Amino acid sequence: MRLRRARFAELIERQLDLFQRENRGLIEDCIAAERSYTRADRDKAEERYGDYVDLVETGTEVLADLRHNYASTLDDDAADEYAAAFNRAVLKRFRRFALEIEDR
Repeated sequence: MRLRRARFAELIERQLDLFQRENRGLIEDCIAAERSYTRADRDKAEERYGDYVDLVETGTEVLADLRHNYASTLDDDAADEYAAAFNRAVLKRFRRFALEIEDR
């Protein structure tokens, strides 16, 4: 089973590198929005959190689309294996985007 997980490891690593390069601004905006939320006064915190969640949802959608586009080229069993490996890799590397990626 361990060998099967490694089957997509290099590909997923390259995909996540590409995501990071192409979405550097989004990732930086998420970090800034999270900081803004944690530093916000009580009356502004809800709004700041909403801003943060919107950015995280955008990143999650981009990653889910990346995963879906490649998975659609595979047979069902391989697609399931790839999607699970992709989701695990996102959890390790981009934790903020991993919370809802399985639902997409």
